[in-house]
Amino acid sequence: MVSYADFMTLLFAFFVVMYSISSVNEGKYRTLSDSLGTAFSNKAQQISEAEVIQIDSLPTTIQPIPLENISTTDIEKRRELSEEILKERQQLSQVLDQLEQILAPFINEKLVSVKKNDYWIELEMNSELLFLSGEAELSKKALPVLKKIVEVIKPLPNVINIEGHTDNIPIDTLKFRSNWDLSSARATSVVHEFVKDDINPLRLSAIGYGEFHPMGDNKIQEGRFKNRRVVLVLMAQAFARYGATDEERARLLNLVPTAVRHP
Repeated sequence: MVSYADFMTLLFAFFVVMYSISSVNEGKYRTLSDSLGTAFSNKAQQISEAEVIQIDSLPTTIQPIPLENISTTDIEKRRELSEEILKERQQLSQVLDQLEQILAPFINEKLVSVKKNDYWIELEMNSELLFLSGEAELSKKALPVLKKIVEVIKPLPNVINIEGHTDNIPIDTLKFRSNWDLSSARATSVVHEFVKDDINPLRLSAIGYGEFHPMGDNKIQEGRFKNRRVVLVLMAQAFARYGATDEERARLLNLVPTAVRHP
């Protein structure tokens, strides 16, 4: 009985304590609940107001990406350019045939060679055909050769570059301090002769490369013979007028999409 009475006493005390704890926690919970509710309510209102202000002040819009509007005129212009380039290539082929025909004897003697590229014709003349050794004045036998060349290139509007080249044997005279001077003087002599034959000086330029663009081996006589030369480069109008970069020329030839533009 005593043990039972003790057990009942302890059990009563336990429930009294639990009741008291639950009563206190309920009050605290209500206070905490009210505080949290107020706090979150104010925060939600502030966020809502902030969002309204941001939307009103900075409206979000989608900007369209501008695309190139290729008009019919642009397409026609590009077609005309491409046709003009193709037409000029055909013209350069005809000029090549004419030069090979009138210079055939010198080509057979390996004093002259003619090469063609899509954007220029390269007429290479050995210096032995044009000048005496170490000199920059045109020899008498050079004049008839140059006049034949003038007959072919004079009617054309193309730019003409005259390039002088030498071998690597040093030269140091009163006239020429180095091969630079000799190659430049030889190119200039050819330019002056073309001007005498009424070729527009605006089409002409003289360039001296000295010994620094050899075609043959300067260690042997045959190589040095090849390196002593004057080169006439007849530039295509497409190369001179329409752009200096490969990308621009490719665009004109319709090799790349014209709608793609780089910044």
